[in-house]
Amino acid sequence: MGSVVDAANKDVNGTASAKKPAVIFVLGGPGSGKGTQCAYIVEHFGYTHLSAGDLLRAEIKSGSENGTMIQNMIKEGKIVPSEVTIKLLQKAIQENGNDKFLIDGFPRNEENRAAFEKVTEIEPKFVLFFDCPEEEMERRLLGRNQGREDDNIETIRKRFKVFLESSLPVIQYYEAKGKVRKIHAAKPIEDVFQEVKAVFSPEAEKVAA
Repeated sequence: MGSVVDAANKDVNGTASAKKPAVIFVLGGPGSGKGTQCAYIVEHFGYTHLSAGDLLRAEIKSGSENGTMIQNMIKEGKIVPSEVTIKLLQKAIQENGNDKFLIDGFPRNEENRAAFEKVTEIEPKFVLFFDCPEEEMERRLLGRNQGREDDNIETIRKRFKVFLESSLPVIQYYEAKGKVRKIHAAKPIEDVFQEVKAVFSPEAEKVAA
């Protein structure tokens, strides 16, 4: 099995010894505005935005055997195995050609995190954490009501609870390694992006150097 991972890493890096792509995990509760900010980061700093949820949905839509399995698991209320999501992320990284990636909404829990590092042998440069009070996220989600059936108060509160229980241990793990960049996300979009820019600008200079 190691050889498959080794081969995958060769694909990602071009050669076995070439440097690994730079990965930044983007985490934040539902309604924290991370999707909007990711779009700005892509535009200003040249990253490729990968959403674990989007990749899973695309795989389902493709009608592949893998997609059918994912769809059945979601229907049954089961969590898609980490390995499945990671393989989709790894494939997207390999096929992209860029060397800088934002991975949005992943890892969702500690098991995801450990599996990602083990399978890809990539440790994130840092975690961009959009810290937003629950009341503000609730207000935004109810206000945007784009006909999404999961934008009702009970479901929203359930999603907050899941985020806190699952994702906070991931944030704490990386915090202990000095790898969390916390963004105060309750402010207007432009103000939040000013804070984001301050995190990325030194990185941008390093990459350019």
